[in-house]
Amino acid sequence: MADSPSFRPFRSTDAKDFKALNVEWLEAYFVVEPYDELVLSHPQSEILDKGGVIFMVLLGSQTIGTFAFINKGERCYEFSKMALHPNERGKGYGNLMMQFAIRYAEQHHWRTLLLYSSTKLKNSIYLYRKYGFVEVPLETEIRYARGDIKMVLELND
Repeated sequence: MADSPSFRPFRSTDAKDFKALNVEWLEAYFVVEPYDELVLSHPQSEILDKGGVIFMVLLGSQTIGTFAFINKGERCYEFSKMALHPNERGKGYGNLMMQFAIRYAEQHHWRTLLLYSSTKLKNSIYLYRKYGFVEVPLETEIRYARGDIKMVLELND
């Protein structure tokens, strides 16, 4: 990896990049579902105003990625909307994003991180397991048709 990325909290001017990065990723592997469209079009009201956090990942001044924490209550957050620009995939940035995300959660004394994914995404599942996420039973009613695995990371507090 040539450069280390920096991470900064979402600003209203990031809305276009937040949506574009996620839509590109979704369309490359799946489809943009109605709930995706809602969250990606309204990150302020759907994530931030509900106690969540969004981070933008930058190389210099260029935005190359993003991820969000969606507040689920009881110091539990869903790790969601992780996307990386296609030209930056496979360079180790996913590892750095996970390290930052877990460190952030620990610093804020969160109890649990959870995520939903698809077993078709072998590299993503490998990454999550590498950082301690374990598979747990999936609810019968989930928001995403593509979601066929739920994983949880219990944090020390």
